[in-house]
Amino acid sequence: MTHSVAREPQRRNSRSNRARILATARQELGRNPDVTLEEIARASGVVRRTLFGHFPGRAALFEALAEEASEALRGVLEVAVRPEEPAERALAHFVYSIWPVGDRYRLLLALAQRDLGVERVAGILAPARDEVTAILTRGQQDGAFHTHLPPAVLSAGLEGMHIALLEEVNTGALEDDGTRTAVATLVAAGVPEERARTVVDDVVLSAAAAAAAVTGSGSGAGTGTEAEAGRPGVV
Repeated sequence: MTHSVAREPQRRNSRSNRARILATARQELGRNPDVTLEEIARASGVVRRTLFGHFPGRAALFEALAEEASEALRGVLEVAVRPEEPAERALAHFVYSIWPVGDRYRLLLALAQRDLGVERVAGILAPARDEVTAILTRGQQDGAFHTHLPPAVLSAGLEGMHIALLEEVNTGALEDDGTRTAVATLVAAGVPEERARTVVDDVVLSAAAAAAAVTGSGSGAGTGTEAEAGRPGVV
């Protein structure tokens, strides 16, 4: 019993180190895809041996980042998909909900070519991409979105815009909690700007009300994705 109790702080410390290394790796790789493991260890405040104890090499670290991103995206999709909503509102809700994990999305795309592989990244992002394409298809059929581009092509274009806006936020050139990007997405899909702002404002208010309801329920045990979906995004 004493031995088990003594080991618990060590396990907590190990978990803390691992989480800190992953968080630092996301940040540093977002700034410089060529950052070394030694530089990540130093930025994490751990020695090289500690990093390699958790991740034996670059491939292991990137696979852990990929799995973390996959889990985060799956969590957001549980609350971001609204098939019963009008297409313009469903798209605004999706964009606003996924914004808090946009840094992971951006990182996956940055690492796709040489570190994780295009197929691995495509598999992780497929559910999100498929959902946006489905919303765009529905919106084009309903007349809410323009039909100048096929849904899948328009989806790819919107994704590129989102990544560019995330980059601007990370350089400090743009401040956004996901609201401005949601408006820009609707406008790019063919929704008039005034209408886009009205839809997004309503989505943001609904998300805030939902978050307040979870917080005020007394359980204090709302899921992380519920909290992320209802709060301003942090990239």
